[in-house]
Amino acid sequence: MKLEPSTTPPADPGPENPDLQRQNRSSFNPPRSDEGDVKNFRYPFAFSHNRVTPDAGWARQVTVRDMPIATTVAGVNMRLEKGAIRELHWHIPAEWAYIITGRVRITGVDFEGRAFVDDLGPGDLWYFPAGIPHSIQAISDDGSEFLLAFDDGAFSEFDTFLITDWFNHIPRDVLVQNLGWPPSAFDKLPPEELYIFAAKTPGSLEDDKKAAIGPQGEVPCPFSHRLLAQPPDRRTPSGEVHIADSRNFKASITIAVAHVCVRPGAMRELHWHPNADEWQYYIAGNARMTVFEGGAKARTIDFHPGDVGYIQKSLPHYIQNTGDSDLEFLEIFKADKYQDVSLNQWLSHLPPQLVESHLNIPPGLVQKLPKEKQVIIPPNGPAK
Repeated sequence: MKLEPSTTPPADPGPENPDLQRQNRSSFNPPRSDEGDVKNFRYPFAFSHNRVTPDAGWARQVTVRDMPIATTVAGVNMRLEKGAIRELHWHIPAEWAYIITGRVRITGVDFEGRAFVDDLGPGDLWYFPAGIPHSIQAISDDGSEFLLAFDDGAFSEFDTFLITDWFNHIPRDVLVQNLGWPPSAFDKLPPEELYIFAAKTPGSLEDDKKAAIGPQGEVPCPFSHRLLAQPPDRRTPSGEVHIADSRNFKASITIAVAHVCVRPGAMRELHWHPNADEWQYYIAGNARMTVFEGGAKARTIDFHPGDVGYIQKSLPHYIQNTGDSDLEFLEIFKADKYQDVSLNQWLSHLPPQLVESHLNIPPGLVQKLPKEKQVIIPPNGPAK
C-alpha cells in the first residue's frame, strides 16, 4: 500500500544490514511526523535465545531484560512436538496462552483439589492463576506452537517450579513418607529437570478426565476459552476483533486480550488504553505503528510476524496494515477488563464548535464522524 511520503531517503554509504533495514524502513526513513527520543517498543522473538530439547520442542522468551519498556507482561513462544510435554510445574505469576498451531491437552488442579483437563486447538486460550500447578502436552501429529504471557514483565519462563527439580531437592525418606511409595519407586527419578521432554501421546480426553477428577469435582471456572469460536465483538469488511477478559473468560482475572485481524489497506484506529500497558504479538502480515508520548515526541516502527510490541498505558497509537495480506495480532493487557478510547468517538461526542476551534477545521466535518466506535478503519476512512 502507499504510505505517507517522508523526507528524501538519507544516504547510507557505510556498513549496513540490508535485510534488517528493509524490515525497518520507518526507523531509518521515518515519516515527517516523528520527533524526539521515544524508547524502542519493538523486539523480535527471532532475537531471543532459544532453549531447544531435541525431538521434543523449544522455547524462547521476551522479558523486561530484553525489552526494558515491557514492565507488566513477559511473553514466551513455545513449540512441542507430537506427544511432548511441558513438565508439570507452576509459577509465581499467572500464565495466559494463545494456541497458534496444532492441538494440546492441558491439566490443572486448584487449591481445593478440583481438577481440570481439556483439549485445545488454534485460536483457543488457557489461563492458569498464580500458583496453580499445570501441564501442557501436544496431541496432534504436527505438534503445537503457542504464545504464553505472564502478568509480570520480569518473570523468566526458565525459573519455574518443576516437579522433577523439586523431587531432587527433597530428602528421599521424606518423599517415601509423604507419598507412601516404596523407596525403589524413586530409583529412576530423572537426575535433573525435564522442562520439555518427549512422551507417548495420551489416550482419550474422556479417560483422562475420569482418572483426574475426584470427589471435589471440576474447577468452577474453566481454565480454557475458545476465543476465535466466539462471535466477533466487532466485524466489518475491513477486519474483525475478538475480545476475552474476565467478563466472558471468568478464570482470566489478570489478563485481558483482543485478537485483531485487519484487511490490507485498513488500520486499527487511533486510540489508547486507559487501564493498562499493551503487549502485542504479531502473528501474520506486516504493519507500522506510531506511538505519541506527548511533549512533541513520537516514533514510527514497522512490525512483522513474530515481533513483540509494547505501548505504555494511555499513549495514543494506531496499527496500519502495510502489506497485501491480512494483518493478525494480539493485544494483551495486565488487566481484568479490556478498555480502549477511540479518537473518532471522542471527537464525535464533543460540541462541534469546540473541536473546530481547536483544529481550525471547516464547519460540518465533526458531524460527519460516526458516533459508534469504529475499531478498524477502512482504507478510504470511517464508515458513514
